[in-house]
Amino acid sequence: MATEVEVRAFINDRQYSRLLEFFEKNAKLIADDEQETHYLSGGKDLRIQKNKRHAKIWMKKGKIHDDHREEIEILTEKENFPELEKLFLELGHVPEIKWFRKRREYEWDDVTACLDDTRGYGKIIELEKKTSDSEKTATVEYLKGKMGELDVNLTPREEFDSKYAHYKANWKKLTASD
Repeated sequence: MATEVEVRAFINDRQYSRLLEFFEKNAKLIADDEQETHYLSGGKDLRIQKNKRHAKIWMKKGKIHDDHREEIEILTEKENFPELEKLFLELGHVPEIKWFRKRREYEWDDVTACLDDTRGYGKIIELEKKTSDSEKTATVEYLKGKMGELDVNLTPREEFDSKYAHYKANWKKLTASD
């Protein structure tokens, strides 16, 4: 198990375009992805996801929007996603939220940089790095410095928590197609 360290910020359309241009010139594209993620009931941060490449089950320890969390992840073929849905429903884990996200993921220096556009939620930049538990505090500071290099101010956790609560209460309406 690895500890995933991440820092994030909501960004506007102009910032998104600027960062997209920067990463296209200065980073290696890892994935241009479309993801559907289900956050499941049950008292743990348990999720299933399908994307262009695979499906996965994963659980993050700690609280949502923490700077660092232990993560357990299991990958499977994307064709297995309906069976994952069925399995967790049978176990009593119903989707509490569904996210529909377009993600561009880059390798930038020694950091994973993600530009996300999530339907009904907004645009986000996320910088992340896997590390040992003993290095997590130093890694948070390192990632904050990298965000500063991009001229992006971190969004306070309280704002993420508030927007997350709003999305959780309204995701079906916010993601409905016209």
